[in-house]
Amino acid sequence: MFDSLSSRLEGIVKRLRGKGRLTEADVDEMLKEIRTALLEADVNVGVVRNVVARIREQAIGARLSEALDPSQQVIKIVNAELTAMLGGETLKISYASRPPTVILMAGLQGSGKTTSSAKLARWFKSQGRQPLMVGADLQRPAAVEQLRTLGRQIDVPVFSEPGDPVSTARRGLEEARRLGRDVLIVDTAGRLSIDAELMEEVRQISQAVQPDYTFLVIDAMTGQDAVGVAEAFHAALAIDGVIMSKLDGAALSVKEVIGRPIAFASTGEKLNEFEQFHPDRMAGRILGMGDMLTLIEQAEQAFEKDQAEAAATKLMEGEFTLDDFLEQMQALKKMGPLGNLMGMMPGMPKELKGAEIGDDQLKPVEAIIRSMTPLERRKPEIINGSRRNRIATGSGTTVGDVNRLVKQFGEMQKMMKRMGAMSGMGRPGKKGKKGKPGRGFPGMPPGMSGMPGMPGMPGGGLPGMPPGMGSAPGGFPNFN
Repeated sequence: MFDSLSSRLEGIVKRLRGKGRLTEADVDEMLKEIRTALLEADVNVGVVRNVVARIREQAIGARLSEALDPSQQVIKIVNAELTAMLGGETLKISYASRPPTVILMAGLQGSGKTTSSAKLARWFKSQGRQPLMVGADLQRPAAVEQLRTLGRQIDVPVFSEPGDPVSTARRGLEEARRLGRDVLIVDTAGRLSIDAELMEEVRQISQAVQPDYTFLVIDAMTGQDAVGVAEAFHAALAIDGVIMSKLDGAALSVKEVIGRPIAFASTGEKLNEFEQFHPDRMAGRILGMGDMLTLIEQAEQAFEKDQAEAAATKLMEGEFTLDDFLEQMQALKKMGPLGNLMGMMPGMPKELKGAEIGDDQLKPVEAIIRSMTPLERRKPEIINGSRRNRIATGSGTTVGDVNRLVKQFGEMQKMMKRMGAMSGMGRPGKKGKKGKPGRGFPGMPPGMSGMPGMPGMPGGGLPGMPPGMGSAPGGFPNFN
């Protein structure tokens, strides 16, 4: 997700560090790099031209600023432009005074409309809403069945009936009112390319259900073509927002071309890998500044508040066991792919941003812990040579892997106990300087807020993890 663009922009900023001021030659060189970076990211040529002109105007004027050094000035200017390109402000969803709030999904065939409909329904459920999905894509034989399958996975009902898509959509609206559903998501048909028949059908469905929001689903893999698709649909339907099924340069083009923001974006293939789009946060990610707000929101959804606080207290007391560790690791996986999480962490090395770190790479650690007896998980210090051999055999790992896990976990316990005693957080009920024990910000598990949480393995990382993933002792994938 914008990896190449992010690397190039970070490189530009790095080269400007230490300069006393920005000369016109510096500005020209910087703009050439930015132009190349945006074009390589598949941003629309016209958009690139406009953005570069605006950055140039600001960058030359920025030489007069004494408060910021050149690299900081560039970050400020480019961050503002990226935020504007991505939409400026987050689209706030307003709900109809007379339910349901109707959402019409439009887009070409293969753009991901059906999956995005289910992801959006799941998102509305997380907001406390009761959605109903309508399968009005009667062109593809499997489209309605696909929607029903997805609906069962997220426990959202689906309405559809054979015949005319327009009457199906209208009947779906009636069904939503009858069932008391407060959000209606209408999945419409697409074509391989824009044609008059497609536009007329979608227009008629729109007239039948009078949507509160019309979202265009764009598969960003179409690159520059996405801009043309957006223009055509916007002319026919007056699009309210765009849903990106994959983020790339097209996301940096759509807003400037049709004047409508990106509303939501998929961050992966799973139904929970979908989030409301925040232009300012995404600009921060692209510039390597992280996105702590989204990380916090995901943590708050994955971790129960009381559970997190209890685990934090146990950690600071030195009573955090491998059972607790395993429980926290399971909750961490609910937050989505670890590679995506790393991209939200400020200062994370570019090699780790978006890294493919899946469940398979965490399984060796889980296997080691699950191969221990309950007593061994509570008191790892009793694990002697014969026990280590048994655990390694049972988990399909090596004795060295077991040794590293036990050693690192022991070191973490000692360190946290010392820190708890020093900060006054060592006893339940006492507060440290920041308030609640062990939590740098709300909802985060122990170890993800500047304190060691999940043991890392110097040199090789956790068993099965890529080299360097745990190079900082006491922190899971360099989270400390």
